Amino acid sequence: MKKALAMEIRIEKDLGDFRLDLAFSSDCRRIGILGASGCGKSLTLKCIAGIETPDRGRIQIGEKLMFDSQRRISQKPQVRRVGYLFQNYALFPTMTVEQNIGAGLTGKKPAIRRQVSRMVELFQLEGLEKRLPGQLSGGQQQRVALARILAYEPEVILLDEPFSALDVYLRDQMQRELMELLKDYPGIVILVSHNRDEVYRMSEELLILEKGRLAGQGPTRELFREPKNTAAARLTGCKNIAACLRQGDGTFLIPEWEFTFSLLELGSRGAGFFKGRGGREIHAAAIRAHQFRVRRTEEPCFSFPVLEPVVTEDLFEFHISFRPGEAAPGRMDWKVSKEIWDLERDGLPARLFLKKEDLLLLDG
Repeated sequence: MKKALAMEIRIEKDLGDFRLDLAFSSDCRRIGILGASGCGKSLTLKCIAGIETPDRGRIQIGEKLMFDSQRRISQKPQVRRVGYLFQNYALFPTMTVEQNIGAGLTGKKPAIRRQVSRMVELFQLEGLEKRLPGQLSGGQQQRVALARILAYEPEVILLDEPFSALDVYLRDQMQRELMELLKDYPGIVILVSHNRDEVYRMSEELLILEKGRLAGQGPTRELFREPKNTAAARLTGCKNIAACLRQGDGTFLIPEWEFTFSLLELGSRGAGFFKGRGGREIHAAAIRAHQFRVRRTEEPCFSFPVLEPVVTEDLFEFHISFRPGEAAPGRMDWKVSKEIWDLERDGLPARLFLKKEDLLLLDG
């Protein structure tokens, strides 16, 4: 499979009460954009598609320059070869399946019929050609919408939170279907979502947006494993984030947790944070709620007392909120699978342990 098209996006858009100021480049085929509601995810897609026009900037995919404010270039959406899958799929309600698929095609009728027939077969829509969207299930509507997009062979497909309105069971099922349908698609797919699981499953590179700006970019699994700043940590699911205060050369206090650690304890991971050695400066630390252990491991560990615990029971796990010290003003969260720890049988532990390598250091 040939290498993906290189993409360069530099856009600014001022909406008065919100400002999008985003710059990134990528040559990955599957890109996820993760962020809270209102951070500019959908606006970014609309600028790429040509639905919205940036105030300033440049959008180039491969050799195609779609937008350049300095050169006064702004291609119309129809010529950008970008397919946009909206949240509600935006099918024409009075048109049949085959009419919807062929709606964006131009050329001679026999060629259009052949392309529609090919899409019907590819997306397993045989027998549904004459049905209206209202007569289809959600999964069938999604397949029709995607077939309509791929019928005109776009270079980029934009997925705008396509699963946000679905229940958990249907969302998981349709994610799997969509991943299978796009498995052999050679172009770029950009998925925007506020759902961590979706972007983790469907993207190889991740962009994190916060308040209209890029807060992180990198390989998806790497960015989840070790976010570099507080925005990335929060959006990738860290429940425990607290500010750090430098106490001395390589020693830090986390007042909220009544906890002190040294960079020397972290080995090579801590070495890059020594100020004055070209490293990053620590502003906060984070711990994922699932990474606490009830027993000390063979690896070096930190230890936290479990004080004033509050237990919430979910279907498959327990969620325990606790104070990690007698004078700690803040609380921490621990999540544990019922298969690992049975509170009725084992009770609550007096202490929790964290492998030192699992303490995340954040630079802002």
